[in-house]
Amino acid sequence: MLETDIFILGAGPGGVATALKLSYLGIPCIIADKAVFPRDKVCGDAISGKVTTLLNRLDPEILARFHNSPFHVDVWGIRFLAPNERLLDIPFKAQQDRSVQNAPGYVCRRMDFDNFLIEELKQRNNVQFFDNTAITKYERQGEFWMLSNDDGSFKVKTKLLIAADGAYSRFARQIGGLEKDNAHYAAAVRAYYSNVKGLSEEGFIELHFIKSIIPGYFWVFPLPDGGANVGLGMRSDILAKKQLNLKECLAELIENHPKLTPRFAEARLEGKVIGFGLPLGSKKRTISGDGYMLVGDAGHLVDPLTGEGIGNAFYSGFIAAEQAQACLKENNFSAAFLQAYDVRVERVLGSEMKISYRLQKMISFPRIANVLGYIISRNQKAIQVLSNIYTDFEVRLKLTKPLFWLKMYLGLDRKSNSK
Repeated sequence: MLETDIFILGAGPGGVATALKLSYLGIPCIIADKAVFPRDKVCGDAISGKVTTLLNRLDPEILARFHNSPFHVDVWGIRFLAPNERLLDIPFKAQQDRSVQNAPGYVCRRMDFDNFLIEELKQRNNVQFFDNTAITKYERQGEFWMLSNDDGSFKVKTKLLIAADGAYSRFARQIGGLEKDNAHYAAAVRAYYSNVKGLSEEGFIELHFIKSIIPGYFWVFPLPDGGANVGLGMRSDILAKKQLNLKECLAELIENHPKLTPRFAEARLEGKVIGFGLPLGSKKRTISGDGYMLVGDAGHLVDPLTGEGIGNAFYSGFIAAEQAQACLKENNFSAAFLQAYDVRVERVLGSEMKISYRLQKMISFPRIANVLGYIISRNQKAIQVLSNIYTDFEVRLKLTKPLFWLKMYLGLDRKSNSK
């Protein structure tokens, strides 16, 4: 039996971020994952600037190695398609000075990104990493967690368990009590395509808000080899109400949508269309308890607007590591003491996710989405504001205010009347 103060369940971005942060704090840990790396992970493959910001804070050399790797695409903006098929390009502010700034976002296959993180983890001499190790049994004995795999060949005794085992976390459901709530959960499908025409030469990802799938969206994210991550996502309660099959919807759009079909005329599906779940952070939940914390998707921390979970997994992992440091210092792993983790996650991520949820609901109505697209496409100030939407919380907050859109519209109307 292995004994450790801290055990991390799951070696995706959230788990590895936790382990790396602990390592740099000088705190040893054990981390295990059921998969054998490198492995694929079904995802949209978009990585926000949160990840690179935190990697830079941890160790600029890790970030430099990531930037010098060949397996990612720099993202400099977003191309929106409104329900009325009005196309709108929103460049990120950083695009104006690429010579001195790294890209604010990236697209990278999870096969490559997660393995990059694992290789970084393996360089840390105070981290024990076990893959091909599925933890299936959790038992609380006094002040310890006793963990093991099915046949008992792998056993761990730990004071603190950090569960980072993803959207389908058994521990989060069975012990943490985080049940699936369709109003705060999304379903998605992802496919890899080669030879998709019309990919942005400016490094823009594409979000298509198509009337038949509102409030979901269709995405096209460019990949390093000229391919694309193509997918479709929708909130689960709305999906059930509409009685839609996402795989069928994806195929229908690619085969029959006037804007998309010509672009896929010579495209080839690489592999299969695969579905996955997204536990959204739009509902406040308790994500800690006696001797444990939930990180990333296991804690239902996916952004409700974008569906991006890697950045929030990183943030929650760093916060969990710092909370673990406090637990060790005070020798206190109680639920009451660990509540500080929930408070900090709520302070750092909670407000942002609430705003994202409000924006998601705003654009769930095709008419509203069309009006907003009309105003933005004709108002340079609105475009300038939107250029910071993924890097500035205050911008997201501003976009939820009807007064902002009224001012943008009135400014547009005055320009029209002056001509």
